[in-house]
Amino acid sequence: MLLADVVTASTQVGATRARTAKSSTVAALLQTASPDEVGPVTAWLSGAPRQGRLGAGWRTLSAVDAPPAAAPALTVTDVEQALDALAGVSGTGSTARRAALLGELLGAATADEQSFLLRLLGGELRHGALEGVVLDAVAAAAEAPAAVVRRAFFLSGELSAVAELALTGGVPALEAVRLEVGRPLRPMLASPAESLADALGDGEVVVEQKMDGARIQVHRDGDEVRVWTRTLKEVTARVPELVAVVRSFPATRLVLDGETLALTDDGRPRPFQETAARFGADTSELVLRPFFFDCLHVDGTDLVDEPLTVRQEALARVAPDHRMPGVVAPTPAQAEAFSAAALAAGHEGVVVKTLDSPYAAGRRGSAWRKVKPVHTLDLVVVGAEWGYGRRTGSLSNIHLAARDPDGGPPVMVGKTFKGMTDELLAWQTATFPALVTAEERGVVALRPELVVEIELDGVQRSTRYPGGVALRFARVLRYRPDKEAADADTVDAVRALLPGRGAAGPALADG
Repeated sequence: MLLADVVTASTQVGATRARTAKSSTVAALLQTASPDEVGPVTAWLSGAPRQGRLGAGWRTLSAVDAPPAAAPALTVTDVEQALDALAGVSGTGSTARRAALLGELLGAATADEQSFLLRLLGGELRHGALEGVVLDAVAAAAEAPAAVVRRAFFLSGELSAVAELALTGGVPALEAVRLEVGRPLRPMLASPAESLADALGDGEVVVEQKMDGARIQVHRDGDEVRVWTRTLKEVTARVPELVAVVRSFPATRLVLDGETLALTDDGRPRPFQETAARFGADTSELVLRPFFFDCLHVDGTDLVDEPLTVRQEALARVAPDHRMPGVVAPTPAQAEAFSAAALAAGHEGVVVKTLDSPYAAGRRGSAWRKVKPVHTLDLVVVGAEWGYGRRTGSLSNIHLAARDPDGGPPVMVGKTFKGMTDELLAWQTATFPALVTAEERGVVALRPELVVEIELDGVQRSTRYPGGVALRFARVLRYRPDKEAADADTVDAVRALLPGRGAAGPALADG
């Protein structure tokens, strides 16, 4: 298969907003791909190479000066081999070697292919083929039930690998995918509730604290313990205290889901940024505490499909002293009292979970409902403005965008410079330049990668922004390094806050 075929499909996907049309286009392409091509093509059309980040930022890519080829000749295999070579570059002279490899690759590409590759490598390939669209396409191409494809994906966490399984092994290969200790699975997510009474519903539930921490997924196989974040980034080496805790549990094979955070001496949660810093380059000695709320595997037994009651019984056996605080089958008055106590202790709110629900990996449904007292949205930073006055020399006013549910570019819904400390301004000014894609008249456009949690008083109709709405009194709460742009709230969630819409509120972020 030629790269030109992939570029044509990408163009067609970007030219329509119809989800079914997007999926049909991707499915048709996958059906013509060879087994070795399915994985790369799936990854590219979902917006990222299989190799992950290749050390080629905007400045590196824009500095490559390679005249385009006159006619298409690059194959999918050629490109994948070139990306493998790029991924292997390191050490002294890596910058020059990387530039040379990029020059060779782009020099063999036509103008349209160059544009596609530059956007792919720069994280700018926003043609509308989100994970959900590509999963539907894989199901159609393999003639497999969409539910079977999605379950295999959520349990494995690897889209390109699931596509290869579906196209080569069909339904039997997909159904054979199981939870695997040592391989992270997509976490189950909670949906927002308008109120605690709304979340409680009529069935039996457990009400748990919603801590202001970072989501963790922990796997243990004998003495080996590994820890992943919400986005399935491994952080084992940075959290030895969590590893030590899990090694002390009375089981040899485990998969646990939970939260971790740092606490003050009096047991209150420290600012989220301090917890998140432990997952980055910060070498702080701040100690993290784990609080687990789910057990998905214990000593050879998978529990994903078991009801929450069974999973909680298993959790009580293996981690009795590290469970998320909660109250089982409370009366409405007991639930209200527990929620009030959680807020008073400095936590975000509560999560209400139905006791008969299985663990729906990767899904956000009504089985888990979260209740928080303030309106917040997770939005993508797509630009910033150089400040003036006291903020001269700082990148200050940030441009905020919501996710397009149809897979298009993020939709701008407002700006804000409120809630920023001097430390945050310094961080933005140091961090944003690596994401710049253009600059004009004091405004920089940014690659849409950073997610920021915004507190707001509501939204109003507006013709100023493409989404038709604008944020009211928006202020920065914190950046969310544990989130990706694909985790941001949709523009539909923002519009749901319009007065008179009767919405349950924004699709709030999971901690």
